[in-house]
Amino acid sequence: MPSIVVYNMNRQQVGEVQLSESVFDVEVRESLIHQALKIQLANRRAGTVAVKNRSAVSGGGKKPFKQKGTGGARQGCSRAPQYPGGGVAFGPQRKVYNLSMNKKARLAALCSVLTYKLQNNNITVLDKIEFDKISTKNFIGFLEKFDIDKSLIVTDEFNNNLFLSARNVPHIKMLKHDALNVHDMLKYKNIIFTAGSVQSTEGVLEK
Repeated sequence: MPSIVVYNMNRQQVGEVQLSESVFDVEVRESLIHQALKIQLANRRAGTVAVKNRSAVSGGGKKPFKQKGTGGARQGCSRAPQYPGGGVAFGPQRKVYNLSMNKKARLAALCSVLTYKLQNNNITVLDKIEFDKISTKNFIGFLEKFDIDKSLIVTDEFNNNLFLSARNVPHIKMLKHDALNVHDMLKYKNIIFTAGSVQSTEGVLEK
């Protein structure tokens, strides 16, 4: 069973926590990670971009001029694409990009990323992350003690002082354990867990 050292906010070792083998010690399946990431990014697309084709533009029901005798090319509608104000030919239309993935595969992808991060020493566990007041300076000082940046901070409950202290720091994002996702874990180099969020994450992913 894998284990990891638990630190306090001053980077002093205060204990050790045993990690679940079914979450932090599984086979890293790159194909599942790729599939989960592709689906997550696809589902973010709104697919609402659209233009009007010639049938959607109002007006133009009357033939612009007679068929013969004008010396010009015959025309049947003033809302054809070649006319100013006419419909767009072959323009984009609304589309649904949503994809799906079964729950078992999605949880396996999350466990694969967590295992990969642990194998590369990119996971840090703290007993707690608390600030007495809102202070970006104190938060940056906390990160400097651990010599890490570009981090995803995972907590088991919302902490207002922590959230407001971290929100203006670049390359830092906060999530609750139940919002953990493949994209954010891959985007940020390091993942900082609180001890409570480790247990909560295992509780969710072991289902």
